[in-house]
Amino acid sequence: MMTASQSDRLNKKDLLGIEDLSKEEIELILNNADAFKEVLTRDIKKVPTLRGKTVINLFLEPSTRTRTSFEIAEKRLSADTINISAQGSSLVKGETLKDMAKNLEAMNPDIIVIRHSASGSPHMLARLCRFSVINAGDGAHEHPTQALLDMLTIREKRGGLSGLKIAIVGDILHSRVARSNIFGLTRMGANVRVIGPPTLIPPFVEDLGVEVYHDLKEGVRGMDIIMMLRIQKERENRSLFPTIREYARFFCLTKERVALAKDDCLIMHPGPINRGVEIDPEVADGPYSVILNQVTNGVAIRMAVLYLLSGEKG
Repeated sequence: MMTASQSDRLNKKDLLGIEDLSKEEIELILNNADAFKEVLTRDIKKVPTLRGKTVINLFLEPSTRTRTSFEIAEKRLSADTINISAQGSSLVKGETLKDMAKNLEAMNPDIIVIRHSASGSPHMLARLCRFSVINAGDGAHEHPTQALLDMLTIREKRGGLSGLKIAIVGDILHSRVARSNIFGLTRMGANVRVIGPPTLIPPFVEDLGVEVYHDLKEGVRGMDIIMMLRIQKERENRSLFPTIREYARFFCLTKERVALAKDDCLIMHPGPINRGVEIDPEVADGPYSVILNQVTNGVAIRMAVLYLLSGEKG
């Protein structure tokens, strides 16, 4: 594995998606996150790594976990942090994202973390501006730091990723988490399958190297990891299944359905959880759930990404 001592920064200005990362770059981020997890266990959870650096969190979509963990990661690294939301910005007055970005650039920040409902927004900023851009979720395209924290959680619990059988269940069509995880997990050697009703599976998804199942019981059979996804009603422009109750009847992960997977199968979810819709409360809070581990690892992953993109020496 590549370690931070062999290469102490990513060979790129921005983190826009997992699709752009090599296996070695993914390992570099995961290894650095392992080191930063130690910082989070100290009494004083702060290091001077990004002292004097300015990071702007530009969250133009609602977020709890991602926004909070980025802000905590920045503060743990001693960066100066500024938060901007859609309602508190000039976007509500008609300013374009391009004009906003150029105005922010004139203030000379070092990194901008952006979440936006339009796919490709971070890529546009990265082309226009000198500062580093981190994609915190763009439309239904990618969510790279979520996939990285998922891979870190799996690696911690299973010792590696290669050869594992991983099922991603739910609204694959609208899920940026699913796309980033498919890119990352297959690149790291895992065997990935997606499970959901035909209307929530994107066409030609098999071209990404995954298997497709429409029956949850058959799909989770023998799996090492089951990753559940939220139904994203906010991104649907038409009804893709009869009712939420009907969806839950066939695709909610219950204790009985988990029993079809391996005995030590890990249960994951990027959040927020809709209990009783995509996952039963007994499973979400059960002994094999690593959902809260994912949240903890989110801070370490974001610390690692900020550090590596900053180019600072440890």
